[in-house]
Amino acid sequence: MSSLLSLYRTATVLGSPLIEHHLNKRLRYGKEELNRIKERLGQHSRMRPENPLVWVHAASVGESTSMLPLVEALLNNHPTFHILMTSGTVTSAQLLANQLPERAIHQYLPIDRALYVNTFLNHWHPDLVLWAESEFWPNLITLPSGRGIPMVLVNGRISPRSYKKWRLLPGLAKTILNGFSLCLAQTDSDAKRLYNLGAKRVENCGNLKFATPPLEFDTYHFNQMQNILGSRPRWLAASTHPGEEKQVWVAHKIIATTYPELLTIIVPRHVERGSSIAKELTLLGAKVAQRTKGDAISSTTNIYIADTMGELGVFFRVCPISFIGKSLVKLGGQNPIEPAKLESAIIFGPHMYNFSGISESLLNNGGAKEIAGAEELAGAVKNFLGNDHGRQKQIDKALDFANSKTGVLNTTLAALDPFVRKLYAGARML
Repeated sequence: MSSLLSLYRTATVLGSPLIEHHLNKRLRYGKEELNRIKERLGQHSRMRPENPLVWVHAASVGESTSMLPLVEALLNNHPTFHILMTSGTVTSAQLLANQLPERAIHQYLPIDRALYVNTFLNHWHPDLVLWAESEFWPNLITLPSGRGIPMVLVNGRISPRSYKKWRLLPGLAKTILNGFSLCLAQTDSDAKRLYNLGAKRVENCGNLKFATPPLEFDTYHFNQMQNILGSRPRWLAASTHPGEEKQVWVAHKIIATTYPELLTIIVPRHVERGSSIAKELTLLGAKVAQRTKGDAISSTTNIYIADTMGELGVFFRVCPISFIGKSLVKLGGQNPIEPAKLESAIIFGPHMYNFSGISESLLNNGGAKEIAGAEELAGAVKNFLGNDHGRQKQIDKALDFANSKTGVLNTTLAALDPFVRKLYAGARML
């Protein structure tokens, strides 16, 4: 055990009052569920199935969505298996409550304190752990592997920024990554970074986001929105973060000089921000309608804030142009494959480092447009609104790219097969 890991474990013990304060604060802000808060302390709310149990962890909505095709394939291919899926956000729990298949159950991930993690493991006794992407909690990774439970990093990634930070803690990084028997990376760059940080065995299987089906949508709400909007020019700012909505409004005002009937639809990444966004943009002079308040879209509405859960699929479908949020601020971007599969022309800012491989490929094949700020965003949207042929050409290239990578699920399943076969061998020995 590295000295930093020992220090970390001691800190999580001594910091118990701070952990409780943190959870209580999250409760007040609606970021935890009161009736399930004990799950965050490692305590179960469901009984463990008797058959082989695969624990799949995905941090939030994006990671959970990426892992669902893998979960479904494992259950379909192995009828005796059960899945325990954990995540750390209320929104991901709501998503999984609606989309997890039979023989799969959800629990909140315990806080990364050894007592809570061991309580969790003592009840669930997972036979295999599949850990999604880049949430590297020291206790949650080293304690299961210390019990001899095989762990695989699936769809693993390390952004250049995270890589630089982990390079400052080489001993701890190596200890954590050595908890994985195998690391399946999204790209060659991710694989190289994982290996350099100390991972024992690394393979590039591709990005599971390519295996996810197009976002679901409610047909009634889609048809309703189409009827309301008619032929009105519109564009979408999807999964926006603080600091971006103001730039979207600046872009709207520029575009509206050419398209005065323009409607800009904003879907914030965190829907609880809807009212604060409405207030901010109203103070800046925008005429705003807010979906959660039931506001009607009138001919004078400039901005429509769609602050509801699970409707991004509707708005990608009704908007021919989509700006990808979290990319005009230095936060790493959001998944551009979602609008690509729903045939909405993609625009994003310069900060797409969480999706660097995908965004670079889209730019190289003409499937996306990168902009640096509000003025360039306005120019890109105006160009697409006035150039149907050019817009469709980019849409087609993005769709072709998205559909060219769907074999990643079979590649990942093949890499996991040796671990799955060991579960069958272990079951026969019991």
